[in-house]
Amino acid sequence: MGRDIQAIKVSLEDRRRYRDKLRSSLDAFARMLRECTFDLNSSRVGQEIELNLVDERGAPSMRNADVLKAIASPAWSTELGQFNLEINVLPRRLGGDALADLEREIRANLTAAEARARAAGSRLVMIGILPTLGEQDVDGIFMSANERYRMLNEQVLGARGEEMRIAISGSEELLTYCNSITPEAACTSVQLHLQVSPAAFANYWNAAQMAAAVQVALAANSPFLFARQLWRETRLTLFEQATDTRPEELKAQGVRPRVWFGERWITSVFDLFEENIRYFPALLPICEEEDPAAVLHSGGIPQLSEMCLHNGTIYRWNRPVYAVVDGTPHLRVENRVLPAGPTIADVMANAAFYYGLVRVLAETQRPVWTQMPFPAAAENLQEAARHGLDARLYWPGAGEVLAAELVLRRLLPLAREGLARCGVSQADADRLLGIIEERCVTGQNGAAWQIATVERLMDRGLNRREALRHMTLRYVDNMHTNQPVHTWPRTT
Repeated sequence: MGRDIQAIKVSLEDRRRYRDKLRSSLDAFARMLRECTFDLNSSRVGQEIELNLVDERGAPSMRNADVLKAIASPAWSTELGQFNLEINVLPRRLGGDALADLEREIRANLTAAEARARAAGSRLVMIGILPTLGEQDVDGIFMSANERYRMLNEQVLGARGEEMRIAISGSEELLTYCNSITPEAACTSVQLHLQVSPAAFANYWNAAQMAAAVQVALAANSPFLFARQLWRETRLTLFEQATDTRPEELKAQGVRPRVWFGERWITSVFDLFEENIRYFPALLPICEEEDPAAVLHSGGIPQLSEMCLHNGTIYRWNRPVYAVVDGTPHLRVENRVLPAGPTIADVMANAAFYYGLVRVLAETQRPVWTQMPFPAAAENLQEAARHGLDARLYWPGAGEVLAAELVLRRLLPLAREGLARCGVSQADADRLLGIIEERCVTGQNGAAWQIATVERLMDRGLNRREALRHMTLRYVDNMHTNQPVHTWPRTT
């Protein structure tokens, strides 16, 4: 999804050729699905974690190029904003001590990177939206120096034909306009990858859609944007608006947004890629030389580069991924709803809950999504983003129930069973799911801690911006202890 591209000028012919290549890629993909040429090994997992950079005062640090050079590791890369970095974690089979090993590996990487970032005048912070971020920090001049970002910015604004409008109504109100997609850089997330077989893909994607709202309610960590308190997980609506190619007239016509939950349960992974090509014009119409049909005819495995690049410009909250590794194609569900942080322990607890829950939901004889209208799942996601653990979510057999109660009474046992089916050690499952349980019991996730801490700092006489700054510095220190957020004190 994050592939680099070269500077080009897109012609009308390029767009026609690209559409033709997309269609031929989709035909090749359909043939591959029929002929079962995919890696059938499942339960391989991986992660991407996006982070922010701050200076010694907790303000955004626009030094990702310097920090990346100091870290000097291929696991790390820049992201859209100059105050962003990303780490990619190598995939591994889920089972045994895999989650504990993964946690140790990420912590070691983060500790080493933090030391080098500090030497370069910055600190790393995992958080959904950096609370000290100001509107001036997401000006287009602070976009990372990458041709892919520049071209994507041009294409999104060109398709939209006007400024981006960010309007969010929550505890407070925000209305602002911007002339680039850089506000998207405020949205930093954890992306969970799960490799599945083609036959099982639809069930796992549908299960991930069911789980999405609960994930957001549990992990909400983005209550502040531009010094305003908005949604518990403001990142979702900000991301939707900051990449919206539709002016008001196209919205009124029902044109679909590029940040998309979807509109129906699926029966095959093909449904998603076909929708991508049917509904969404190309933003990066870059053609490769490969002829997918010819490659298949010769016994090879096509890269389907055009289909994959197009898929990377459609930001489904659960995105299908096609990839070829060592000559073998595979499929993954890329779960994109989670904010970054607060700690690696929290990130791994969120991952364990997700992997265990979707395993059981996907394998249930009577799928739970057959008992729930798809719009109800979409409404759940919005409710969870607005209210976090206080959200009331609809679940088949339970009706409308508080998110924390739903997790404690129904979903935690399912997640535990799913991890057991994956062969995850019981000690790791108990430890990580125990973090989820305590988060529900205490009612303290990242968003709740941030809001309560800012309120108490303001009660002591600090103004909103100073309270946000002090809270951010405390957050960074707490993050590096790796103590789960439900244990963080709200005052010191």
